[in-house]
Amino acid sequence: MSFSTELKEEMSKTENLANKEAVKYELVGYLMSSNISENGEKIKFSTENEYNINRFSRLLSNIGIDDYDISIQGKVFMITCPNIKIQTKSLSIDQIKNIIKGAYLGAGSINNPENTYHLEIGLRKKEYADLIMNGLKDFNIKCNCLEKNKEYIIYLKDGEEISKILALFGANKSVLKYEEIRVQREMNNKINRIVNCETANMNKTMNAAIEQIETIRKLKKSGKFEKLDESLKELAELRLKNPSASLVELGKMLKTPIGKSGVNYRLKKIMEIGKTNVKK
Repeated sequence: MSFSTELKEEMSKTENLANKEAVKYELVGYLMSSNISENGEKIKFSTENEYNINRFSRLLSNIGIDDYDISIQGKVFMITCPNIKIQTKSLSIDQIKNIIKGAYLGAGSINNPENTYHLEIGLRKKEYADLIMNGLKDFNIKCNCLEKNKEYIIYLKDGEEISKILALFGANKSVLKYEEIRVQREMNNKINRIVNCETANMNKTMNAAIEQIETIRKLKKSGKFEKLDESLKELAELRLKNPSASLVELGKMLKTPIGKSGVNYRLKKIMEIGKTNVKK
């Protein structure tokens, strides 16, 4: 079962049906979703999620609407009922919370957090999208909205913001699972960044060593090597014999050991002399 399916199943099984106010506004959220179609005095809600269609029918029954029909076409469940008026004036924060939950159940989706962070809710009217966006802002949840195929899609792409909206839904199990995946993913990304950085530094060091060795060999071939200061010759010979050694390691090999900066200075001098000789 996908993470998205598990989330909707958990949300659909929430037992808050005794609270008529919560039921009413969760249903309002469903009715705002892009999976609702209107046909005169009737509306139709469509979904591929069986738990979802059961939740919708229970919400209807709970507020006294029993005049509805459920049908199935292939994998799609459909429920048809009388058109219900949506009231969005003077809403409390708790009412908006239930609307957001219903809207997600109606036409929401979430990607597998192991792959990418993305949650979206489809709304059928701009005024509904504005209401939910403003509601999410009241809960300090950052989101964006775009219009696509005459629908309005509210979306979140930040892991922390998605975690907050899952908590708003009351999906505690999903929050824990999501956070576990998110922490592991962030850890893996951190490890990859460290490995990539170390690999880049290693490549940079090896390329520098190869260039140093080539310059030293050219100096020997041109007969200029013997004219170098003894300290530079000693280091140059060590570099030829130890192509993969770090600057710190080279410094320790010298008769009179020096630090990394000292080795770096001497190698730069050798490179400068080598370039001058090559130009000549």
